[in-house]
Amino acid sequence: MRILVIEDDAVLLDGLKVGLGLAGFSADTVSTLSDAMAAIESDSFDAILLDRMLPDGSGLDLLRAMRAANNRTPVLLLTAKDEVTDRIDGLDAGADDYLGKPFDLDEVAARLRAITRRAEGRATPKLTWEGMTLDPASMEVLQNGEIIGLSRREFAVLLALMENPTMVHSKQILETRLYGWQEEIESNTIEVHVHKLRHKLGATSIETVRGVGYRMGKP
Repeated sequence: MRILVIEDDAVLLDGLKVGLGLAGFSADTVSTLSDAMAAIESDSFDAILLDRMLPDGSGLDLLRAMRAANNRTPVLLLTAKDEVTDRIDGLDAGADDYLGKPFDLDEVAARLRAITRRAEGRATPKLTWEGMTLDPASMEVLQNGEIIGLSRREFAVLLALMENPTMVHSKQILETRLYGWQEEIESNTIEVHVHKLRHKLGATSIETVRGVGYRMGKP
């Protein structure tokens, strides 16, 4: 899933981008309130990781503005302040969860999975479809009880499709989920990933809706 990370500490920002990438997220990064506002207005994200204290303003102001504009993107708030009143202020401003610094990257990833799962209305962490089970936490896919080895990109495509298995996902939407601003996308990238997934999961596991996109098929 695609995440926007808003953090002014360059070292921490780089660590979050790399760490979340290893956990299966595609992370775009900004370090100021103004850049964050521009990114949110021009693009869509599955979740936002937001530092409370930014060099040009408060992350809470951004959060309040988002919610006032009916932007429901899940937000995980990060801060060095970890007093009870600070947590209350963040949650009341519209945050979905709150994490104090320092933090563990695995916990950040787990909390992001949790808030996006709740936003999608899913009760269980694992996704299932026609004898297939996908676990976002372990990045494992089981088909009829057998583990299927997938690359990170293949897993991301399958995750996007299985979140709404009967909905047709356009190539552009899948590219947005997989790749950040700075990443170069070849014209046939999604087709290649889908071809490899069909080879591993079965020729009918993913259905092509001609001229529209892809959805999960019947194995």
